[in-house]
Amino acid sequence: MPSRQLLFKTFYQLGFVPWDGHPLPTSLRDLIEGENALAAGTALDIGCGTGDNSIYLAKHGWRVTGVDFVAKAVDKARAKGSANKLDITFAHADATRLSTEGVGTNFDLIVDNGCLHGMRAPDRDAYVREVTAVAAPGARLLLVEFVPGGSFGVPGIDPAEVERRFAADWIPLSSGSEPAMDHNGKDPGRFYMFARPSIRTL
Repeated sequence: MPSRQLLFKTFYQLGFVPWDGHPLPTSLRDLIEGENALAAGTALDIGCGTGDNSIYLAKHGWRVTGVDFVAKAVDKARAKGSANKLDITFAHADATRLSTEGVGTNFDLIVDNGCLHGMRAPDRDAYVREVTAVAAPGARLLLVEFVPGGSFGVPGIDPAEVERRFAADWIPLSSGSEPAMDHNGKDPGRFYMFARPSIRTL
């Protein structure tokens, strides 16, 4: 089992989930409720944890699939979804194998609130490939990640690396500081918004 999986599985077993219950990303709220809000469609929430982002999206009319590689997190997300009387699909799946895990394809919106920044380089390669494979033409991708040194125990990812990894298949739309990830004024988080071309090229 990769070390990142073992680490997060242990956190959930111990009940140490400091990321759970944090405010929703400002960039996500802007995307869903802002002046130029997206029309609701199908959404994939990668690294969904206990389901807060998925529940938010479903309450705004999106058909949501939330995935996480920690089974206990998925169980908690399902309980939350049921308690809110929402029809959300939660699946135990790995973000580096999305296209073979049966989570679906042609998602209009893909959201990652703190998954990519915890991966090692080989997993990041697979992540970009798999996210691209399940995205619909014209899809939006929202990443919310810590920069290196932004959080204890998380490697973080440099903005230049994010841009480089997605340059071949995605169009950058916007990026900047993510206020919801701020800790004691350190400003450790960034958001990145990308779009898939509407017409796939060969």
